[in-house]
Amino acid sequence: MAGHAGLDERYVREWLAVMTTARITHYDPKTRFYSLPEAHAACLTRAAVPNNIAVNAQFVPLIAKMEDALVGCFQNGGGLPYHAYPCFHQVMSEDSAQTVVAALQDHILPLMPELTTRLEQGIDVLDAGCGAGRALLALARAYPRSRFVGYDLCPEAFARTVREAAQLGVSNLTFEARDLRDFCEPGRYDLITSFDAVHDQPDPQALLAGIAEALKPGGVYLMQDIAGSSYLENNLAHPLGPLLYTISCAHCTPVSLAQGGPGLGTMWGEELATAMLREAGFDNIDCHRLEHDPFNVYFIAQTTH
Repeated sequence: MAGHAGLDERYVREWLAVMTTARITHYDPKTRFYSLPEAHAACLTRAAVPNNIAVNAQFVPLIAKMEDALVGCFQNGGGLPYHAYPCFHQVMSEDSAQTVVAALQDHILPLMPELTTRLEQGIDVLDAGCGAGRALLALARAYPRSRFVGYDLCPEAFARTVREAAQLGVSNLTFEARDLRDFCEPGRYDLITSFDAVHDQPDPQALLAGIAEALKPGGVYLMQDIAGSSYLENNLAHPLGPLLYTISCAHCTPVSLAQGGPGLGTMWGEELATAMLREAGFDNIDCHRLEHDPFNVYFIAQTTH
C-alpha cells in the first residue's frame, strides 16, 4: 500500500495504527490487512463529495499553525491578515468545490427561476469576494454567451484559475484584485454572487449596499454563507457548531478585524444577515438550505426599484 502511494512504509503503518485505534480503519490481525469500512469511506474520500469531511478537517492543522499569532491577538487585540494563513485559499477552494461548484447546476441555479435561460442568452455576472474563482470558471464554461467578473482582495487566491481559464480558452471570464470596501458600480450586473465572503469584509454593510446598487433592474443577488443563528443559544445543538466557531475564532474574526472590520465572525447568523440585506435595500429575500449541504444557507435577494 505504501509503495503504491509513494510513501514510507513505517510512517504509513504508524498512521494506520492511529486510524485503527480511532475506529476509522479496521485491522485484521490474522491477515494483517487494513480496510476502510464502506460507511466511513462514504464521508472520508474524494469519491464522497460533497460529503467528504476530510476536506473540512484540513482547517484543524491550518489553525494549529496560527497558535502563536492568535495568542498574540488574544493578548493585544487586533487581527491577522489573509496572507498570514498558510494554504488557506487552497483549503477554501477544496471546500467550495464540493459544496458550491459541484452543486451549481443541479441545486443552486434552480433556486432562481429563469436564471439558466438568461445565462444561456447572455448576462453580466459578478462574484464579489470570489476567492479561487472555481464557481465562476464553471459558470463561464457552461454559459459562453454570458460575461463573468471576479473580485477578490488577494490576487494569489485566483491566480491558478486564471492560468487554467487561459489553457481552456475561456475568454468570457476576468479577475481583478480589489478591496471591496469601496465597491460602487451602479446598474452594471444582472447577477451578483458571493460565496462565504461577506462576513469577512472590512465593511460588510457597505458592500451589501453597493451590491444592491450594482444590480440592473430585475437583477438577482445570490449570497451563500454559513448556516446558523445570530444567537449563541440557538446554536447549542448545531452539529457543526464547535468547528464553525473554531474557524470563526481563529480565522474569520481576525481577518475582519485586521482590515478594520466589525469582526462579524463565521456565525454572524441568518437573522443578522437578513437584517443587513434589508438595510442594504433588498426588500425581497428568500432563504434556502440544500439537502446536500449542512454547512450553508443560500439567500436570494432582489430589490423592487
